[in-house]
Amino acid sequence: MTDTTSWSDGDEYTVPASGGLAVTRWGGGPGTPILAVHGITANGHSFARLAAELSRLGGPPLIAPDLRGRGRSGHLTGPHGLAAHADDMVAVLDDHGIDGTVLVGHSMGAFVACLAAARHPGRVSGLLLVDGGHGLPVPPGTDIGTVLGPAMARLRMTFEDPDHYRDFWRRHPAFEGRWNTWVDHYVLRDLAGEPPALRSACDEEAVRTDGEQVLADPDALDAVHRLPCPARLLWTGRGLMDESPGLYTRERLAGLPEDLVTVELPDDNHYSPLFSSTAVLVAQQVHTLVQQAVQVQGEL
Repeated sequence: MTDTTSWSDGDEYTVPASGGLAVTRWGGGPGTPILAVHGITANGHSFARLAAELSRLGGPPLIAPDLRGRGRSGHLTGPHGLAAHADDMVAVLDDHGIDGTVLVGHSMGAFVACLAAARHPGRVSGLLLVDGGHGLPVPPGTDIGTVLGPAMARLRMTFEDPDHYRDFWRRHPAFEGRWNTWVDHYVLRDLAGEPPALRSACDEEAVRTDGEQVLADPDALDAVHRLPCPARLLWTGRGLMDESPGLYTRERLAGLPEDLVTVELPDDNHYSPLFSSTAVLVAQQVHTLVQQAVQVQGEL
């Protein structure tokens, strides 16, 4: 297993063009950095293990912002919404002088990545979607809090100290029996405030606005059907609460573009691919997309 000691923190800085978005970069190897987009109540450090596995494969660096209203960008105000996040991703690319690269998106971040590719086709050379990006039918008026469960409930909770926050997440069915130092570092990055009233750094208004669009925004839901670049979707056999089936099944994936490669992760739940040994497979998928992008560029 890759050692977390030298990989958990990364190199952190802000991107002024996006209003001061906090960004972390891992790895100093050759190649155009990968841009990774996290989920609705997550933060950029959900990709720390993926960055380490990419480096082990000799792959490029990885950069991951904390989206506005989350993590170290929790203090940033609107605009909220998936299109705003997509534009922020382009601002991050601009700040790094990156013309185009592979985007990785997890959960809501997969919808953002699809929308960024559809809105800015010249900037995205490949997409890896991890258990997200493809909308599912929900009853009208479905509340995002009901969909997210404990992940949403915690936004109004306070915690006495970091250990109490760890305990909250350790009891979550998706992490029970799956806890490791990668998860621990990611979870603690979400804390804001001072003891004994620590809280999640996530802004509830931002989460609700983004969540409503994941459920019902036509432009965001259609983006996966108009991708201008090679794309792969990894879908898990278990869901947000480790239930079976997960968000996607083969039947629910019917109707996706024929050239969108889908790969089932039968033993993973919605959260686990980025933190478990499955991150090795995720890194391999990213590497494949990078090689495809290099080949296409060489043919131009």
